[in-house]
Parts: sequence; structure tokens; C-alpha cells
Amino acid sequence: MPYVFLLAAIAFEVLGTSLLKATEGFTRLVPTVVCLVSYVVAFAALAWAVKHELPVGVAYAMWAGLGTAAIVAVGAVFLHEPINFQKVVGVVLVIGGIVVLNLGGAH
Repeated sequence: MPYVFLLAAIAFEVLGTSLLKATEGFTRLVPTVVCLVSYVVAFAALAWAVKHELPVGVAYAMWAGLGTAAIVAVGAVFLHEPINFQKVVGVVLVIGGIVVLNLGGAH
């Protein structure tokens, strides 16, 4: 069950980050509110996952790393941000690091 909350934390963090540009520096009300609420829910879900079994280092690495990989994909697909070889390599390295962390101590 903690992994379900961790995945929810990742999803809400990606939603909040995806909306940052739309907030226009927190001057637009609706995107700002949704962005901030998304971050609050993300942190609450992450806290719940850590409270109920996941080591904080592994949980945070997964939350930050998979969120980073997802936001690169969201940026490329929906925000029309350029993607290049270096970004792809960076995402692969981040995911590789998460795998190594999980192999070395998730349980």
C-alpha cells in the first residue's frame, strides 16, 4: 500500500509542476490554486508512504527521480519543450539510480 501512496505523490507532484508555467508567476488564480493543492497532496501522500514502511531515502529518491523523468516527458509532449540526447541520458541515469537504490535497501 505505501507504493500506491508514493505513486499518487509522484502523480500530484508532476501535476503541480506541469502547472507552474500556467500560473504565470502565481498571478493566475485557478492554475495557482490547483498547483499549490497538488503540491500539498503530493507531500501528504509522500509522508504517508514514509510513515507506513518505505525508507525515507528510497521513497524520496523515487519521488524526485520518477517525478523528474515524468516531467521531462510531460514537458516534451504537452509543453512542446525540446528534448535532446543529453536529457534522455540524464533520465536514464536517474531511473538507473532509483533501481540501484531499490535493489540495495527498499526492504
